[in-house]
Amino acid sequence: MDRGRVRTESDSKKRKRQEDFDHTRTTLLDWNLFSTFKITMELSLAHPALKAFMCGSLSGTCSTLLFQPLDLVKTRLQTLHSNMQPGSARVGMVTVFLSVVRTEKLMGLWKGVSPSFVRTIPGVGIYFSTYYSLKQHYFLEQGPGAMESVLLGAGARTVAGVCMLPVTVIKTRFESGRYNYVSVAGALRSVCQTEGPRALFSGLTATLLRDAPFSGLYVMFYSQGKNTLPQEISTSPYAALANFSCGILAGVLASLVTQPADVVKTHVQVSPHLYRRTADAVRYIYNEHGFQGFFRGGVPRSLRRTMIAAMAWTVYEQLMARMGLKS
Repeated sequence: MDRGRVRTESDSKKRKRQEDFDHTRTTLLDWNLFSTFKITMELSLAHPALKAFMCGSLSGTCSTLLFQPLDLVKTRLQTLHSNMQPGSARVGMVTVFLSVVRTEKLMGLWKGVSPSFVRTIPGVGIYFSTYYSLKQHYFLEQGPGAMESVLLGAGARTVAGVCMLPVTVIKTRFESGRYNYVSVAGALRSVCQTEGPRALFSGLTATLLRDAPFSGLYVMFYSQGKNTLPQEISTSPYAALANFSCGILAGVLASLVTQPADVVKTHVQVSPHLYRRTADAVRYIYNEHGFQGFFRGGVPRSLRRTMIAAMAWTVYEQLMARMGLKS
């Protein structure tokens, strides 16, 4: 009799504990659902420019991670020692690629990815949010024309380029292989201590001469290319692929025009003590390597800039569309 009563009390306690556990779990699930709903509502009510910033940062992060090796190879090609014969068949993208893998292992191709992320996440976000704000302010009723697209792209890139130039300088030095920086913070501290804060803005003119025209031309070619697509393609499930193809074409054309400025920018940022002005770097490149020296590293840069821009714009537009905004 006592044994049966003990078993009954034990079963009652087990049921009570189970009920308490189920209640606690239900409460936690309800709280998680509430928190998720709250975050979703906050994002949906956020300013459109903030949404553009988030979409741009995410798209730029994905593309940078994928194509960082091309950026490193491009930088190494542009900073080859002057005693190497320009245009030599032995010195090309594949040669530099294999050399990096042989001496620094496979992960060496992603050297400089940390400063790239530090630059990309806010930089691409600033670019797209500025672009979106300018477009909504000046071209809300009617889409921009060809020249207006150039101004939009160049203006947005100028704002982002100036804001992120110190990180761009550190990224370029990381990739050049001439500096033994361990971290982004350590590199910033080293540059400020040994060369002064002004060194963080070295190559500003060359950077803007490269980035502003590239972005302006890219937006123009990209928007004009999309406008030529048939309506049935623009509204089909293959619209993202078609936009990506337009982005690749726009990237190739814009890269070819701005390649010389990219070479000058790399030289100024890697060795700022050698060049007092941008014109000094231009003169040095021409005297040492000739006219073709301005197109050194053009293939990896064209591949990288084209793929990054095409992917970033495609992902950005898809994310903005999901948020109910017209990019």
